[in-house]
Amino acid sequence: MTLPISPSQTIGPFSHEAWRWACAASDAVAAGPNSITIRGTLRDGNGEPIDDAMIEAWSPASVEADAGTALPGFRRTPSDMQGGFQFTLPRPPVANAGDPVMFITIFARGILLHQFSAVFLEEDAGLARSEILQQVPEARRATLIARKTGPAAYQWDINMQGEHETVFFDYAGARA
Repeated sequence: MTLPISPSQTIGPFSHEAWRWACAASDAVAAGPNSITIRGTLRDGNGEPIDDAMIEAWSPASVEADAGTALPGFRRTPSDMQGGFQFTLPRPPVANAGDPVMFITIFARGILLHQFSAVFLEEDAGLARSEILQQVPEARRATLIARKTGPAAYQWDINMQGEHETVFFDYAGARA
């Protein structure tokens, strides 16, 4: 059986030249007094860091706070040589309790189609009633929760495969 080529397979070897502008726009968003930073490491199925991936974050709750920036609510960053990445964004309002702080898209070598995930903050009182988390087996929910490491700092690692594989979502039409 031959599958049709997907849009993800056609970008070519110089994709970083096409997406660098959005990384620069993301870096230009200044951290505010109510900002949080989420750091992590992207790893492959052997636990090795992926050093040439691109990670995008969409934070609907940040759109208003980012008004006036080039890409309100949107962040894009490459992983570094140790697979590290970080996003700084406004802390979500309490009214969004139980909602992800950001939705993630991962583009990396070895995956033919980008992967989607979501990140929640561990101290969010609404986690138990989150409609998204309720769709995930309880034993795997921890892969979607960023752990607090400081007053405005969190750690969330992405594991593409293996025992601690991050939960990825399949959105309708994403594989068309």
